[in-house]
Amino acid sequence: MSASQTRTVTCLGLAQTLAWASSYYLPAMLATSMARDLGISTPLVFAGFSLALLVSAVLGPVAGKAIDRYGGRLVLMLNSLVFAFGLTALALAQGPVGMFVAWSILGVAMAAGLYEAAFAALVHLYGLRSRGAITGITLMAGFASTIGWPLSAWLDLKWGWRSTCLTWAGLHLFLGLPLYSLLSKTPAQEQPDNADSAMPAAFIVPAAAATTANATRTSVLLALTFAITWFISTGMAAHLPRLLQAEGVPLATALLLAALVGPAQVAGRLLEYGLLRQVHPVVSARVAGALHSVGALAFLLVGVPAGAAFTLLHGAGNGVLTIAKGTLPLVLFGPKDYGLRQGILMVPARFAQALSPYLFGLAIDRYGAGALWFSAALGGVGFAALMLLPGPGKPQRQAA
Repeated sequence: MSASQTRTVTCLGLAQTLAWASSYYLPAMLATSMARDLGISTPLVFAGFSLALLVSAVLGPVAGKAIDRYGGRLVLMLNSLVFAFGLTALALAQGPVGMFVAWSILGVAMAAGLYEAAFAALVHLYGLRSRGAITGITLMAGFASTIGWPLSAWLDLKWGWRSTCLTWAGLHLFLGLPLYSLLSKTPAQEQPDNADSAMPAAFIVPAAAATTANATRTSVLLALTFAITWFISTGMAAHLPRLLQAEGVPLATALLLAALVGPAQVAGRLLEYGLLRQVHPVVSARVAGALHSVGALAFLLVGVPAGAAFTLLHGAGNGVLTIAKGTLPLVLFGPKDYGLRQGILMVPARFAQALSPYLFGLAIDRYGAGALWFSAALGGVGFAALMLLPGPGKPQRQAA
């Protein structure tokens, strides 16, 4: 990775850590305090968060198209202001209406400020040379919950949830905004110093030159894969300790096992950056796509002794699939209109994220740990979709 890419990855990685910690990982720590102070139920606070995810799903393609046209620097800098505005609005909310308005603003920020936007910014700068940079960003932002949860909890305990939101808003203005201002304005074509990190030509599937039917089929398979991946990931993030307990794992052990997911995600990303970087991105995605189902089946069939294996396999697979979300559209379609395509492909995933905690919670209420049969089956469908994608030795048919 060149010096310019290293600087870009560092800036984006730090800013993405801030963005995830102050949005996606915020309600887990503040929902109870917010509900008590606003006189509403805790599920209603999470309903506001679900609204933010829905808004981000609708606006994701718009944000991606803007980055394709103007580059990531300008869009992400403006989005830091939106994040700060949304968090300030949340801090000032006096009831459910104000809270929902604030979460709607944060949904706009999430549409143009999380991984999809960062990946699009990288592709705008580096084109096919973005795979290593995408991995680097996810490695850094993989610690967002590790940093965000304790910091939000401490701030809430010390000064209250409103001051916590204002603190995060200030960090977007005085840390996120300056970091984004350091991004280069120069596109990849004018930066030949990065040629050493280009994606191997053998990895590129010429989908853009394929028939419309083939390109549509590939897009549907990718959208299905991402929706399943993020449905499972969000469901596990919301309910994993409870799910483990339903199988008879003691609370302290369940919390310990759930804590293994974060390090496993980082380990999976390190593996992708090292060993799996030498193989086709579709191949690494297929390997990762099978891990949740394998771990879930082991846990269901063996029980508590397989608990650690399940959480480690789930975490590692999720870590690599986060990278695949950025690399698969690039390798299958190329860098042209990447941001717009990425935004469209992630629309079903955002809706799946919004519904996952509720639906998975219902499944656990009814079936206990047996809800894992459902997630294992979904993971199997996602793996099948990945197997149907064009890959090594399986190019798409070209138009006549």
